[in-house]
This record gives sequence, structure tokens and C-alpha cells, in this order.
Amino acid sequence: MSFQRISASLIRRPGILLPGCCSKTHPVSLQFKRFLKDRKKFYKNVSISQADGLYEVNLDKNKLKTPLGTLFRVPTEPLAIAVATEWDSQKEHIRRHTMYMTILCNSAIDNPTERSKETVIQSILHFLDTDTLCFRLTDPPELGELQDRHWDPIIDWFNKRYSADIQATNTLLSPGVSENTQESIKGHLRSHNDWAIVGFESAVHSLKSLILAFALMDREVDAETALKLSRLELEFQVSHWGRVEWSHDIEFADLKARISAAALFVHLVLESSKRIQKMTS
Repeated sequence: MSFQRISASLIRRPGILLPGCCSKTHPVSLQFKRFLKDRKKFYKNVSISQADGLYEVNLDKNKLKTPLGTLFRVPTEPLAIAVATEWDSQKEHIRRHTMYMTILCNSAIDNPTERSKETVIQSILHFLDTDTLCFRLTDPPELGELQDRHWDPIIDWFNKRYSADIQATNTLLSPGVSENTQESIKGHLRSHNDWAIVGFESAVHSLKSLILAFALMDREVDAETALKLSRLELEFQVSHWGRVEWSHDIEFADLKARISAAALFVHLVLESSKRIQKMTS
């Protein structure tokens, strides 16, 4: 299938996330870091093709491969188009560290630390105990009021949507998460395929909040709103003490791109599943 002009608005500035490769000296992490180094662009045309029910990305006549040398194949055509857009948008040099959709796909294909789906789900669930939205400050009072005003509606939505009983606290101790809530969230995550779980984990890590990540995936909030809610305390401090424009703005843009890519990734991965369900129902 020939790849013509596909809107670059699908992909914004992506960043880096290597789930499971937390150590800088981890051999797989080092291999990914070498893979992410900029290199001179060596291709002119980008296309996608289908093989064995999966979709591949072609750079001229070469098949795209992952950092571990695996043939790059994704489950849906929209996801392949999104990845092809990233490669097509590269200029004189290939800036792989800015290609978030490709990075997420590589993580799903290679699974560099060989984690099972259940292990990734447990990693995501750990954020319930330390979710940003659950910890409130009473000093200064204005910040506490700001947190209550903006975070309470999201927690209320989450509790109703997922039959949960998440509570906020004004102490450093976790408010605790009931077994029923954990099982409800675990069941929801288990209902998704392995690829979608990679996207969920990326969003949760970037937002430091499972609640906001779920709201993002359910389209209750958009990426920019989710990010602003996750950085409420930081933005409050900045409003009082000033902003280092280039630093704060670059960080915000990078995180927004990271979160947007994670949400787009999940929706594009699940697109085929929704179509199959409609056809068989």
C-alpha cells in the first residue's frame, strides 16, 4: 500500500519511555539508547504493506525493524499509518527519540525485559496507592482549595465509572485502596490486549496518575487538560514565583506529546477489535 501525504497532525513531538528498562546500565536499555541516537536519513519514500494479517512499514525497499532486530509489524492499519507518518516527517537526520509511536510499538513488539501482561498490570496498579490526585496540601490554603476544586470531580467520575471508592487525604500516608477497587481496575485492564496495556502504562507513568490516565483514555479529558491537572501544584508555584520559559515550556510540550502519543496508540490498537466486535455482533 503506497504511503502518500498523511497529516502530520496525527503525531506531535514525542519523547522517550522504555517500560521496564529503568536502569541506565541495563543491557537492553543501553541497546535502546544506541538505537535512539540521531543518524543521517537514508531513505526517501515511506510505505506500508500487509503480511499475515499484520502491517509493516517500509523505508524505500527496506523493512523497518525494532531495536532488537525483530521485523516491525503492528496489528492495525491506522497504527501503521501513524508510525509511517513519524518516519516520513524526518528531515536530514532521523531523530528517533522524538518518534513516540515508534517507541511504543518497539516496546510492545520486543518486550525487552520479557514482562508478562499481568506484571505490567501490577505495575500500573501500584499507582493507585500513590496517585497524584489523592494527596492534598493544606498549606497554603489556596492550593488545597484549588486541588479540591479541580481534582474532586475527576475522582468522582472515576469512582462512578469504575465502581471504585478512591478517597483523598491531607497526610503523607496513602488513603488505601480497597480490594474491590483493585479487582475492578485489574479486570478493566485485563480486558485489553497486550499492546493497549503498553500505552496505558506509558500514560500512567507520564501523568503519575492512574485516575487521569483512565480519564484520558475514556476521553473524559484531553491530553493538555490531563497534564495541567497532574501538574497543578507546579503550575500554582510557577504562578507565584515565575516561570523559566524555555525550561517549563519545553518540558510541558514534551510531556503533552508523550501523553498524546500514548492515548492515540491505545485507540489505534483497539480500533480493529471494535470493528471485529461490530461485524460479529
